[in-house]
Amino acid sequence: MKKHNYSAGPCILPQEVFKEAAQGILNYQDSGLSIMEISHRSTAFVDVMEEARNLSLELLGLQNKGYKALFLQGGASMQFLMTAYNLLIKKAAYLNTGTWSSKAIKEAKIFGEVVEVASSKDKNFNYIPKNYQIPSDVDYFHCTSNNTIFGTQIKDFLDVDAQLVCDMSSDIFSRELDFSKFDLIYAGAQKNMGPAGTTLVVIKEDILGKVDREIPSMLNYNVHLEKDSMFNTPAVYAVYVSLLTLRWIKNHGGIAAMEKRNTEKADLLYKEIDRNPLFKGFAEVEDRSTMNATFNLVDESKKEDFDKLWKDAGINGLNGHRSVGGYRASMYNALDIESVKVLVETMQKLEKQS
Repeated sequence: MKKHNYSAGPCILPQEVFKEAAQGILNYQDSGLSIMEISHRSTAFVDVMEEARNLSLELLGLQNKGYKALFLQGGASMQFLMTAYNLLIKKAAYLNTGTWSSKAIKEAKIFGEVVEVASSKDKNFNYIPKNYQIPSDVDYFHCTSNNTIFGTQIKDFLDVDAQLVCDMSSDIFSRELDFSKFDLIYAGAQKNMGPAGTTLVVIKEDILGKVDREIPSMLNYNVHLEKDSMFNTPAVYAVYVSLLTLRWIKNHGGIAAMEKRNTEKADLLYKEIDRNPLFKGFAEVEDRSTMNATFNLVDESKKEDFDKLWKDAGINGLNGHRSVGGYRASMYNALDIESVKVLVETMQKLEKQS
């Protein structure tokens, strides 16, 4: 039976990427060696790293615009620390829309004053705050574009005078944006881009070098830029699979095609959530994420029946996060609309049985 993978991350990736990645494990480019055992200093892997970095910028429309891409380790959680270490001089502004932005705020407070310009904590983060003001004297403004746990997504980004930093871990490469509005973007690979183990950082070079504090080498963006993202041994296999996924995105029409694909999937599922009297959405309608649809049963006594139905249908990873409960359907780039149709049919089957 085909599995329909709704896991929030590590998550679904394209089957053709898996096939090529598996071949790379056994015999990379007919070298007789695995991609996991070649030297990271070899021409073969340096080419992988360079193509991955360049293709990231190309897909985002940031080539030749003063940006560089890095593939680092430590996940987005390390970036909570690194952004503040490298950019926070006195004061930074943060928008609090969930668990991950809360953690980013905690790390930033180590280095200076943090102004929480708005928060949706009052309603368990089921909406994106609006009409907030960014102080004019902050070093940067940080936001999280998509919230996997709560199923919310920023649809419109403010034009700000300060440097704009964004955690795009769960919706990078999923929709078209003017990425040149951002001075620094970071994203864990394990949603739309690759396996866990590497993190993409896209940074505008002219924002660096302004803090007075001494920055440890491993946490210094300039050190990693000077070494072409090879200051230490990189996560070779994670970067390689990320490259294969980036190629897949490009070959399938780029970000514009991904957005069309993702919108169709989200529209189909949300239409059923709103139509079916047995279900209710968690996030406010105007802030619903195209990546992570969060919803609950109206009558929890039907949970056992519904859980059996979706598991019998080959659906995997549908349980919601423990802080929200209910269900979460993560619909990243590689998820086919056929999988969404299976989920919708399962929801309709529960309705017919009730």
